Amino acid sequence: MVGFGRKIVRFRIPIFIVSLLLLIPSVYGYIHTKVNYDVLYYLPGEIETMQGQDILVDQFGTGAYSMFICEGMENKDVAKLKEQIEQVEQVEKVVWYDSILDLSVPMDILPEKIRDVFNSENATMMFIIFQTTTSADETMDAIEEIRSLAGKQCFLSGMSAIVTDTKNLAESEVAIYVIIAVLLSVVVLSLTMESYLIPFLFLFSIGIAILYNMGTNFLKGEISYITKALSAVLQLGVTMDYSIFLWHSYQEKRLEYPDDRKESMAQAIAATLKSVVGSSVTTVAGFIALCFMSFTLGLDLGVVMTKGVIFGVICCVTVLPSMILIFDKWLEKTRHRQIIPHFPKVSEFILKHYKLLAVVFLVLFVPAVYCQSHTAVYYNLDRTLPRDLDSIVANEKLADHFNMGAVHMLLLDSDLSTKQVSDMSKEMEAVDGVKAVLGLKSIIGPAVPDSMIPSSLKDILSNENYQLMLVSNEYATASDEVNEQIAQLNSILKRYDPEGMLVGEAPCTKDLIEITNKDFKVVSAVSILAVFFIIVFVFKSISLPFLLVIVIEGAIFVNMGIPYLTGTELPFIASIVIGTIQLGATVDYAILMTSRYEMERSSGKSKKEAVLIAHQTSMRPVMVSAFSFFAATFGVGIYSKIDMISALCLLMARGAIISMLAVLIFLPAVFIVFDPWIIKTSKNFRRKAPDGGHE
Repeated sequence: MVGFGRKIVRFRIPIFIVSLLLLIPSVYGYIHTKVNYDVLYYLPGEIETMQGQDILVDQFGTGAYSMFICEGMENKDVAKLKEQIEQVEQVEKVVWYDSILDLSVPMDILPEKIRDVFNSENATMMFIIFQTTTSADETMDAIEEIRSLAGKQCFLSGMSAIVTDTKNLAESEVAIYVIIAVLLSVVVLSLTMESYLIPFLFLFSIGIAILYNMGTNFLKGEISYITKALSAVLQLGVTMDYSIFLWHSYQEKRLEYPDDRKESMAQAIAATLKSVVGSSVTTVAGFIALCFMSFTLGLDLGVVMTKGVIFGVICCVTVLPSMILIFDKWLEKTRHRQIIPHFPKVSEFILKHYKLLAVVFLVLFVPAVYCQSHTAVYYNLDRTLPRDLDSIVANEKLADHFNMGAVHMLLLDSDLSTKQVSDMSKEMEAVDGVKAVLGLKSIIGPAVPDSMIPSSLKDILSNENYQLMLVSNEYATASDEVNEQIAQLNSILKRYDPEGMLVGEAPCTKDLIEITNKDFKVVSAVSILAVFFIIVFVFKSISLPFLLVIVIEGAIFVNMGIPYLTGTELPFIASIVIGTIQLGATVDYAILMTSRYEMERSSGKSKKEAVLIAHQTSMRPVMVSAFSFFAATFGVGIYSKIDMISALCLLMARGAIISMLAVLIFLPAVFIVFDPWIIKTSKNFRRKAPDGGHE
């Protein structure tokens, strides 16, 4: 390892130059990486709702759809606007009253349920069908063009409109996320480091690693907007420790080699590489656990963040040492006294009251488990956005004027008879919340000959393989009521057509709920087992993995239980990923203290003396690490208007502090209480500790 360090030192100038040159393809890759703003896209492709979406696109040329509401407009003006919308590229069809009957024919001739779908007291509604899928760039461009055609009394709702607004909001905020994270990190590092310049070198090195990571996402094809928004901030937070490790190691080696800064750095690189690789393994394990989710947003985030940690390690032992040596004179000139002092009395107090703290830990653990298991979670994607966005306002108008929630689509066998379709429709309309089931015959009426049905309408609602029907209802997407309704509708559908499909935003969201509930259990189990076996390998112990994981899991339970106590609902993705991220990123705090405790105990010191030394030496680096993670995420959580991003960042920020407190306050008590068990079940202790050291 020292030989590797000496090569880095020797080629520091070329390494620094090459690292800058590599930013060119990285920036190109970052700019040209496609971003997906549709969360439902990440549902498994084999489930029925997603297969139905593919059929709509392939056989009907029907991708996304939106409801377009016009308030207080004359029918003739609505008709003109409809003609303009039909000319928008990627708009396949626009269905309104004049798609069925001429405007000269009174609306009263239509069946009441059809009139109610398209009209209210002072508003009318069009149904716009796009050629491309919900989150396709072409669909979002069409949404923007339709909005430019519409006046202030027109509102465009639907999932595509939400995705478009999400894209615009995310793109306007993502650069500010990085600025906030960097500024707050500079503040924390300036308070905790011995030089005013070193925080900027840290951030520059990490920034290079972030750009490498974001640039290589081009090879993936596309990433989620959540991954794009979080990855830079998260990578900054979880890899900052590596830079701090190198700097502290370099300072220690300068004392050993006062006249040779190059050898000091070579030795520091060797020492840091060992500790950083060990530290990064648990973090990587947490992110890899996300890859086991059926909901592949976890795979997207997991792969990107695993790359981020790897790039962080590489830059820490190559780019950062090069910069430190290049700017060494400036670092010396900007040195200052440490602002945050040591706290020896705190360690003594904790050891003195270890029995009380052990009891407090147990008392907190049980209610924390209960609270986190009862924290409310929401799945309605428009709830993650500000209420004044155009799409959210449009959805509220849809509910107010038409008492309409989600719109489902039924894909039926084209050979199903008119009577069967009619009987099925009547049964479905009897289901709570269903307003109308609309198909070709129900819109035109059974008395109208097939030859008189407009071909444009027939193309929308039928082909040689399938007939398409719409189910309008009163219930909102992701509500308990609509999920029960979907179950009943599917039961009716399968009796008439076993191969029939119920598709749309609400059925997809119901699948999302069921899939992510399973994913939560899988991800939690995989991350805990991965970290458990890593600790087993590091410490050659059976007891320590249990104790360390329990302490960090206790911190996670407290973090996830707080929303229950405050009455806060979390976006579903937060409840799935936060546990594994917090475990992987903060178990290092416990490992750091455990390593020193093991070393002191094995050297023959008593359990209390070993714990005291471990606590005193670990307190400062654990605090610096936790505060750095907090700084990188807290400001973003406060600023972001997208609740999916805000909630995740606030949970990560709070989780870093809670994990820090759990390790510094409760872990020492755990060591003392379970010391005999640790000694008996830990190979390293049995091999190294003198006989008298066990007492």
